[in-house]
Amino acid sequence: MVLHRYAWQPVLHYPVGSPEPGAPPSVEQLALRMTALSHPVRMQLCRSLARSAFTTGELAQAHGVTAPEKSRHLGVLKKAGLVTTRRRGRYVLHQLDVTVVARLGSDFLEGLLR
Repeated sequence: MVLHRYAWQPVLHYPVGSPEPGAPPSVEQLALRMTALSHPVRMQLCRSLARSAFTTGELAQAHGVTAPEKSRHLGVLKKAGLVTTRRRGRYVLHQLDVTVVARLGSDFLEGLLR
């Protein structure tokens, strides 16, 4: 990308390469991730969380279930490393870690071939 404005020196911005992926997850971690994704309610959660970050209450209201039930499912996804959380004031926002989900197939294949 080139940035140029009148009376400024042109500036070239080069894209930064993505960091090298860490060590592949263990077979146990892969099994945990696949088990977490095998439940239909968690799949619905992933569909919502892939698009945007939501609080537990927002997810419960959108899917018509109780907040504690959604919280339990979010806990399973978080333990599997599929969901990230961040605090905004008194609210906790949950979002799907799309990079982890995208690598799931290749990580699974690597785990089989190890």
